[in-house]
Amino acid sequence: MFFDYHLPDHLIAQHPAARRDEARLLVVHHDTGAIDHRVFRDLPDLLSPGDLLVLNDTKVLPARLVGRRAATGGRWEGLFLRRVDGLWELLCQTRGYAREGEAFAVEPGPFRLVLRGRTADRRWLMEPDPPGEPEELLARFGQVPLPPYIRKGVAGDEDREEYQTVYAAHPGSVAAPTAGLHFTPELLARLDGMGVPAARVTLHVGLGTFAPVKVADPADHQIHSEWCEVTPAGAEAVNACRSRGGRVVAVGTTAVRTLETAARAIPPSPLEGEGSERSERVRGITPFRGDTGLYIRPPFDFRAVNALVTNFHLPRTTLLLLVGAFAGPELLRHAYEEAIRREYRFYSYGDAMLIL
Repeated sequence: MFFDYHLPDHLIAQHPAARRDEARLLVVHHDTGAIDHRVFRDLPDLLSPGDLLVLNDTKVLPARLVGRRAATGGRWEGLFLRRVDGLWELLCQTRGYAREGEAFAVEPGPFRLVLRGRTADRRWLMEPDPPGEPEELLARFGQVPLPPYIRKGVAGDEDREEYQTVYAAHPGSVAAPTAGLHFTPELLARLDGMGVPAARVTLHVGLGTFAPVKVADPADHQIHSEWCEVTPAGAEAVNACRSRGGRVVAVGTTAVRTLETAARAIPPSPLEGEGSERSERVRGITPFRGDTGLYIRPPFDFRAVNALVTNFHLPRTTLLLLVGAFAGPELLRHAYEEAIRREYRFYSYGDAMLIL
């Protein structure tokens, strides 16, 4: 199937491009099936005045914590997920069984977490000592949570800046919305100057974004939920773009999920049927704030997005299913085969794709 493929290990990018907008850009034309090879800084040549970029302005938390068990000195590692009733919910690993009341020293200290319980899915509930806001404590004691396929998840000092979009504003993600890593302030200014403004939405990327689809039928997969928001200003910008005939260009699968969630908060226009042409299928959206469990896979009726900027995704993931629903399964399979043949760089620090 299109969402399962083999990737040579040497094509998994371990570092970003020397300059963000120097990444390669595979351009896929949905209507014709044509594929072009460009550089990301060429994006202004591929968009038109009146189009709208939609950016996910979530900010990655330095959510990875490492240290030792206070009682035994054994190694311990945790990933902060969220705060629940004053406790921290973490995904943790250590040798042996940890009991409630056990303390874990975080390096570099002085900071520790005390195990107070477990969730139904065996995640740990821990009390921070000293207490404080997660954003502030993680900034002092946490590390960038690189995915394991990048240098085995071990981040360097440079990753605090590189694994973050230049427009990140609202802390809450455990992974970067990686399509946005290719933008520079200068590129955004060029686009705005030519009449392609940017609107912002927020979706906090959760751990479930990496969960593989293990069932034979993707329809049976249990999709994860993520918190997202479309402000009144963001909804107004999208609807104004639709009114003037521009294209809504989602930057990343997270922006797609957010916009399509907001589009389903109001009923479709009776004047726009399910069989409308792609360029005419953009309908109005409304402000939205809350959790989304929207599962986008083929076939899917896109109501808010005309074009997509995205990175290359891991096989058998819901992210790849989303892109396959947008491009069409066969066209996406062909695009990935071409990217592998041309040795594009894959995954979080890799190259990008534009689907028009």
